[in-house]
Amino acid sequence: MSVEESGRVPMIAGNWKMNKTVSEAESFIQALLPRVSSVTGVDIAVCPPYPALAPMVDSVRGSRVQVYAQNMHFEPSGAFTGEVSAPMLTELGVEGVIVGHSERRQMFGETDRALQLKVPAALDAGLVPILCVGETEEEREAGETERKLRHQVQEALARVDPAKLRSVVIAYEPIWAIGTGKVATPELAQDAIAFIRALVADRSREQAESVRILYGGSVSAETCPGLLELPDVDGALVGGASLDPDSFAAIVAAATR
Repeated sequence: MSVEESGRVPMIAGNWKMNKTVSEAESFIQALLPRVSSVTGVDIAVCPPYPALAPMVDSVRGSRVQVYAQNMHFEPSGAFTGEVSAPMLTELGVEGVIVGHSERRQMFGETDRALQLKVPAALDAGLVPILCVGETEEEREAGETERKLRHQVQEALARVDPAKLRSVVIAYEPIWAIGTGKVATPELAQDAIAFIRALVADRSREQAESVRILYGGSVSAETCPGLLELPDVDGALVGGASLDPDSFAAIVAAATR
């Protein structure tokens, strides 16, 4: 089922990673807002580092742009030095959060078991979780893409109420494409994302038709249009190209229906 048939609203989210001070974030958002002010039919989110969350929420108020965090802990409070909870994010006006990004998994020990707790915790707090999944180049070459995706998706969604599955956004990010300039071919991207949708359908076919699945991995204004035309691709999680207001606005425009 295509995006138009399902009623799924395309989403473009910019993951800034550890980039932009508060002043740099302010300069970016003031340049971006006029460029996307007339856009319709697409959800837009920026995901700045923690220090810029509150300033960005203030700056985007009244616009189409939403503010998401890059990570959160599953507990609402406690002795977890350096962590931030869902209630802390919602109090700021943050509307969603990235969970399970491959950089969090590889560099900071993020586990599938932790994501089992993070995804429902985000939903319970009223945050939209963007769950990241994807395979390494070695796993792709070994023919293990589906095994890896099955494990990640089933583990992370295991404790999610089937009636809430449509509220989860899933981002397919092949690890070999993140920051490398390599982009999955349209065929590879469509096959992987259709497989992810089938995994959700194992829990609820109705919910699977509504859940949004994004592509991520060296997304640019040049590569985005072809990817967004694919029947199961509902938008993009953008890395480096989201740091420039012109390139990010061009990607947003490409997603406009």
